[in-house]
Amino acid sequence: MRTERLILRNWEERDRDLFHRINSDERVMEFFPMRRTRAESDDLMDRLAQGIEQNGFGLAAVEIAQTGQVAGFAGLNITTGIPVTEDGTIEIGWRIAPEFWGKGYVSEAARRWRDVGFDDLGLDRIISFAVADNHRSTAVMRRIGMTERPDLAFDHPKVPGSHPLLKRHVLYEMLPADPRL
Repeated sequence: MRTERLILRNWEERDRDLFHRINSDERVMEFFPMRRTRAESDDLMDRLAQGIEQNGFGLAAVEIAQTGQVAGFAGLNITTGIPVTEDGTIEIGWRIAPEFWGKGYVSEAARRWRDVGFDDLGLDRIISFAVADNHRSTAVMRRIGMTERPDLAFDHPKVPGSHPLLKRHVLYEMLPADPRL
């Protein structure tokens, strides 16, 4: 898929170094309790690629069309284990290397995936969630038209007790009739 400046595509072998870097970078992973090893990153990238092949969507590579550089990922993901929503609810998510921050790439990619979710997949709801203090991610959520649901804030069950500042998550959602920003 294309946007004005991006190509959203499945993962390729050439993406492995960047994928590992964003999954082990202290700044990118500031709001995650773990950093992935190269083997763990490779395994996750393989699973994401396979999911995109099977489902036609997933957390896909974000490539800068003008340069061919891979900046990170964005896409739709099938949730499991989120205590305030049913398994199988679709979330929109992203992760991007710091040198690409502040350029609007995440919002651009997220808008395209949001539209795919509603217009092509016929979803009745898309959610996104992040650590409550992750203001960069929640700003993107608002920027694409999502609304915070304070009644659905939750302590993420996959965050260990050793990281209490990362447990509390806010949840945003969007419905097909909501204004698309």
